[in-house]
Amino acid sequence: MPALYHVSKNDRMSKIIVTGAAGFIGSCLTAKLNRKGIDNVVIVDDFSRKEKEKNWTEKRFCERVERDVFFRWFDVHYQEVGFVFHLGARTDTTEFDKTVFDRLNVTFSQKMWNACAKYAIPLIYASSAATYGLGEYGYDDRHDIVEKLQPLNPYGVSKNDFDKWALQQTVAPSAWYGFKFFNVYGPNEFHKGRMASVVFHAFNQISKTGKMALFQSHRADFEDGMQLRDFIYVKDVVNVLLWTMEHLPENGIYNLGTGQARPFLALVKAVFNAMKLPENISFIPTPEDIRDKYQYFTEANMKKLCQVGYDKPFASLEMAVSEYVTEYLAEGKYF
Repeated sequence: MPALYHVSKNDRMSKIIVTGAAGFIGSCLTAKLNRKGIDNVVIVDDFSRKEKEKNWTEKRFCERVERDVFFRWFDVHYQEVGFVFHLGARTDTTEFDKTVFDRLNVTFSQKMWNACAKYAIPLIYASSAATYGLGEYGYDDRHDIVEKLQPLNPYGVSKNDFDKWALQQTVAPSAWYGFKFFNVYGPNEFHKGRMASVVFHAFNQISKTGKMALFQSHRADFEDGMQLRDFIYVKDVVNVLLWTMEHLPENGIYNLGTGQARPFLALVKAVFNAMKLPENISFIPTPEDIRDKYQYFTEANMKKLCQVGYDKPFASLEMAVSEYVTEYLAEGKYF
């Protein structure tokens, strides 16, 4: 029978837990911790997926804990832990089995919150801009609108359900932060399939065919390709997460985007430019099964994070796409 978790000695500092460490953002966060000289990382995930192995096998960590036994591990080792990044989740927006999201995104997160509260350990958890639905109440990270939000799919519902639950708790971790990630792109998303970023899909489609197809607009107030998203580079995301760990600002739920919506057309043009190929962009109808749930605009209001002291500028779309394409996708490299 294989060991439930791997242990190696490195006890110079409190351990940092990263759940979802074999995934996209979690693996990039682990890489950034390593680059800052922090190796006392406890990586947590379901490590059985072969397509995710390269996200974590080359990282430096002190322990590897399987998700299903994590809380047993935590109850034994909590005195060694200084911080928890809970980034593990089921993120497939095309999955409609609510029980999957209830188990992995709500119940597991509630157990994590309660454990961090019990042991007085600071917690950062991943929420999502999917909680905002069609943006009926805007994209402000105010706590008073969380109960009103109407996500468009079970994934978004599960993330909002946990946000609502967290805000209702009278017992909390010593410090806590929920980050609503907007459209994150960047290295280490090779395993994500349909759920990978448009940059990833554009690079692969252009590599194979020399052209890229985008969804048409089905609204008179938006031209084709001018649907807007707040695209944020994963390296900026992990910079914010680490800054939060280091500074421990006011507890609460925060947006995490750039604060500037950009068109899909600009994103794809940046990919062509990075690949040094002529633009060849066409438009296809948005599938009818998602047409009435398709977001035409998302943009994070970033005032709250700025007010608590975060002042580092975010990478421009063009610069970040160029780096991602040339240094990672074209080279098949991981961060």
